[in-house]
Amino acid sequence: MKKRITTRHVICIRNQGGEDLELGKVYRILPDAVAAKDDLVRVIDESGEDYLYPSNYFVAIAVPQSAVRALWTTRARAAHA
Repeated sequence: MKKRITTRHVICIRNQGGEDLELGKVYRILPDAVAAKDDLVRVIDESGEDYLYPSNYFVAIAVPQSAVRALWTTRARAAHA
């Protein structure tokens, strides 16, 4: 049986020095216990790569699984268009 990976999502509320972050946009974060100790979060930003940003740049949100699938499917299609 495959293990289900739970993703978390945040909304960007600050972006000083983060050219690849858009205010008000929803981003997926990846678990990173080491970064969390330094008050950082690992975010998949506009570049499509994951980078560390200060946690106070974001507010965590709960996103229904159906919305997660729709959001990332739409973004994947847009990236390949």
